[in-house]
Amino acid sequence: MVAEGRQRIDRWLFFTRAVKSRSLAAKLVVAGRVRINRDKAAQASDLVKPGDVLTITLDRRIFVWKVLGAGVRRGPAEEARTLYEDMSPPPAAKADALPDAIPALREAGSGRPTKKERRQTDRLLDED
Repeated sequence: MVAEGRQRIDRWLFFTRAVKSRSLAAKLVVAGRVRINRDKAAQASDLVKPGDVLTITLDRRIFVWKVLGAGVRRGPAEEARTLYEDMSPPPAAKADALPDAIPALREAGSGRPTKKERRQTDRLLDED
């Protein structure tokens, strides 16, 4: 039987709307993307209680949530936010982030590059 105030981590993640389903929550835990008080959660059946600090990695973002209570149902987002306190660091500023792609060497609107121009671009990148 589950102790008072404790809840399975997969159910808690589902109730807080961190994931769309319990099966996705279980996969997240088994993949090692959830930590409970700095220790990796090994199974979806691991229990969380109020006061625990969870570190969750989702889609290149890291969430740090303090558990405030156990959930009863998957309700609206306002209800889900009452189950945790968000202690996540603020996201990095756009200027500090690395660019996702190499900036274009051509002027906008000048058409597709030719094979010769692509080779020259590749040579320039290889020299760096």
